[in-house]
Amino acid sequence: MTAAITANPIADGLLLRPFEDADAPALIEVYRDETLRHFTRIPVGNAEQAAHWLELQYRGRAEGRRYSFAVLEPGTGELVGNVALKRGTPGGETAEVGYWTAAAARGRGVAPRAVESLTAWAFEAFADDGLIRIDLLHQVDNLASCRVAEKSGYAFQEVLTALPPEFPLDGHRHSRKRLDGSEQAR
Repeated sequence: MTAAITANPIADGLLLRPFEDADAPALIEVYRDETLRHFTRIPVGNAEQAAHWLELQYRGRAEGRRYSFAVLEPGTGELVGNVALKRGTPGGETAEVGYWTAAAARGRGVAPRAVESLTAWAFEAFADDGLIRIDLLHQVDNLASCRVAEKSGYAFQEVLTALPPEFPLDGHRHSRKRLDGSEQAR
């Protein structure tokens, strides 16, 4: 693992760090939001479900397939979001970014800043590992995610056909590409 992979992404006005067991109560609270539950697939309504969600994050990191970060307010440590890099194939050319924002933090630019930070981190951390494109996927009814993609420099690429039951609606694929170590194309 390179030094860049062990370092956390840096976001303007936010603290990003891997999730910890101590985040379970905050996860349960954040997941009380109906909008968040509508766009996420794994329920987190109690301590057992929170422990399961956290275990999925830990396992994904250990396998090199998912790098999930708690997005926190620096002064208070309040959980305001989640941002994750999903690599279906470690060492592959593509990855996907996923994220959510706590209801109380929406409209403050948390998601675009976290996504931009994770994108820069990922292109640096996995440059020698072949990563050249990161996709951002969302359902067509998730207009907020479309705005986050645009604000984060992810260009619209295509409409994705629904794949029920997991993906019941059509979706959008937005992408960013790495040109070299310092410049990213859209």
